[in-house]
Amino acid sequence: MKRLLIAIACLVFSASALAQSADEPASRDDVILFLRTMHSHDMFRRTMEVQSQSMQQLFHDQIVKDKGSVPPDFAVHMKKVMDELMKNMPIDEVTQAMIPAYQNHFTKGDIEAINAFYSSPVGQKFLEESPAVMQEGMKAAMPILSNYLSQWKERMDQDVKQMEKNSPEAAPVAPTKN
Repeated sequence: MKRLLIAIACLVFSASALAQSADEPASRDDVILFLRTMHSHDMFRRTMEVQSQSMQQLFHDQIVKDKGSVPPDFAVHMKKVMDELMKNMPIDEVTQAMIPAYQNHFTKGDIEAINAFYSSPVGQKFLEESPAVMQEGMKAAMPILSNYLSQWKERMDQDVKQMEKNSPEAAPVAPTKN
């Protein structure tokens, strides 16, 4: 009976200690482990590559819409520009700068639970497939976004013309002394 009471007391105290540690703020090391589990460096790079392809397509479509065609060397130039953007992207600095945000929003317990999921086979599959899902999704969304942005740009152009039309002649502004 004495052993049973000791065992119950140990369980109560250890459950309480575990609950407290789950509610404590995530440490920098907790977040770094999370980012490693998420393969955040690779995910960031792959996401940027997908976004790069989408941005190239968006620029292409906008130029075609505005000018009727793109210059003959457009694709080569855009690939060079985007490759340079990717090559010089400060991913490590960005990742380090994001750590406090994770610490502000997630507890140690949250990070442990997220790590448990992303360490599982389904979590790893999610991480592996996410860039392809994003690429397919962006490809499907790009015509919608391109159309929306074109309409928005037209509205903005009309608004600016209307403001210019309604605006009284502006008086010259005298230079200010600093």
